[in-house]
Amino acid sequence: MEDLRELFQVMTRRFGLLNKNCCQVGGTEISLVQSHILYELLRKNKPSIQQVADSLGMDITTFSRQIQTLVKMELVLKSPLPEDRRVSQLSLTTQGKYVAAKIDAEMNQYLNEVFSNMSEFERDMVIKSVKLLNDAMSKSSVCCKPLL
Repeated sequence: MEDLRELFQVMTRRFGLLNKNCCQVGGTEISLVQSHILYELLRKNKPSIQQVADSLGMDITTFSRQIQTLVKMELVLKSPLPEDRRVSQLSLTTQGKYVAAKIDAEMNQYLNEVFSNMSEFERDMVIKSVKLLNDAMSKSSVCCKPLL
């Protein structure tokens, strides 16, 4: 039988998930966690801090520190919700949109290059398998699943 842990360890390394920084855009170094935050903000319209922290499965204290760093980097804006000033909503600055879109394009290019080494059938099989794995992980009681 395959050593499952070894398979996932190698895949994690090949994706660069152990690297301190995932990418560099211009002169800006972006960590893997920051990249995930920027991706969520690119996809959502002014979510609250809590909403994004929940979707990433991060505790609010750690998440807030990351947001403060992204605000200092001038990539994210944090503003109080007009109806309830205790709640902060997040949005990308113009520079933040550029950085997030650049990372997104680079990741899509990387994935397309990886998939180019497979037949269409293999590619479809891998995508379907990853969807199945994500679904199974979301139902697991022991897995690090984001809150919905």
